[in-house]
Amino acid sequence: MRKTMLLGVAVVLAGCASQPDYYDTNAAVDANPLCASRPDNPNEPVSKDCERSSGVRWSQDGKGSQPLDLSGAKKKDD
Repeated sequence: MRKTMLLGVAVVLAGCASQPDYYDTNAAVDANPLCASRPDNPNEPVSKDCERSSGVRWSQDGKGSQPLDLSGAKKKDD
């Protein structure tokens, strides 16, 4: 039971180590004069520079992250 709980805590803490990276291309599309006109037909392709997208990317910066030791061996500082 304790091992399962410790594993759950380790997974939650590992999720806290990663940081979200928010991206949004709406301002760049609005500033681009080539994107001012829209296609007449909804099925016409749009330039890749004029596509609007937003979302989140999860990245880990490596600060403070250490490999997780699940061996159960006691450390000297414990």
